[in-house]
Amino acid sequence: MKPLYPKILPNATHFIEVSEQHQIYVESSGNPAGIPVIYCHGGPGAGASSDFRRYFNPEIYHIILFDQRGCGRSLPSPSVEGVDMVSMIADMEKIRQFFTVDKWLVTGGSWGTTLSLAYGQSYPQHCLGFILRGVFLATQVEYDWLYRANGVAKFFPEYYQDFLLPLNEQQKRDPLSAYYQLVTSDNEVAAIAACKAWYLYEDRMSSIEHQADSKQEVDDPHIAHCLAMQSAHFFYHNSFMAEGQLLDNIHRINHLPAFILHGRYDMICQLDIAYQLANAWPTAQLQILPVAGHSGFERQTIDAFCQAADKMAEFIGNH
Repeated sequence: MKPLYPKILPNATHFIEVSEQHQIYVESSGNPAGIPVIYCHGGPGAGASSDFRRYFNPEIYHIILFDQRGCGRSLPSPSVEGVDMVSMIADMEKIRQFFTVDKWLVTGGSWGTTLSLAYGQSYPQHCLGFILRGVFLATQVEYDWLYRANGVAKFFPEYYQDFLLPLNEQQKRDPLSAYYQLVTSDNEVAAIAACKAWYLYEDRMSSIEHQADSKQEVDDPHIAHCLAMQSAHFFYHNSFMAEGQLLDNIHRINHLPAFILHGRYDMICQLDIAYQLANAWPTAQLQILPVAGHSGFERQTIDAFCQAADKMAEFIGNH
């Protein structure tokens, strides 16, 4: 098993003004003259982990991480005002221009795959390729799987019941809509309780290697608030995309190389979604991780991602 690369510090951190309201936190590490790579974090709203730097060989890669607008260290945070898919894509393009990068490797996990694909389909001329871990295509089937009673709730009924606790009987008929109303409401007590319940629901199901069964409290209330608010905001609005948009537009990037990594026991993002994507993308290679869940930091996932980054560097260097 290939481990994460050793811990490194950023070479520099920046706040880039992307609108009158928003500044996004951006950092760079590794080799400034290396292959540019950007990593898109999940959630939406989860923020970038310092461990994302460690997927990439710092001697070969110029590693760029950022907190998407309205979350993490970006300002203001948490916020959903002026936050949508078009603005997220525009923010990534501003980051590329800030670093004067012509083409970069676009990577991400979970919701980060959604953003990576949406960006790539908007700016294929600036992409070297993709590494996508835990594919999420933002379709109604995926929202229903997560938030309706006949989806992942069948595997985790007790977690789903806890997820429904902040809702009344009427609201339980449409949990996603109800949560959106709660987490964006002026009732701060109700909003915070809902954010914690949302965060715990996803956290408990995210890994088969690092069990969170007994978890009753969130580690970081700010992260929970950002993740729940932005996730509910995006998913309630269908991620500001047409149904099936990412698959329908795969022709825009299907000449580019891609590694698609997916845990067989990923309970957040369904394997068959990744399978559909790989089947529609002739230059993509799907690797099903036989004993992995959703988390980006299980042993098989770390091994697969680091190896994919190494192989992609070799491929890019030869072309």
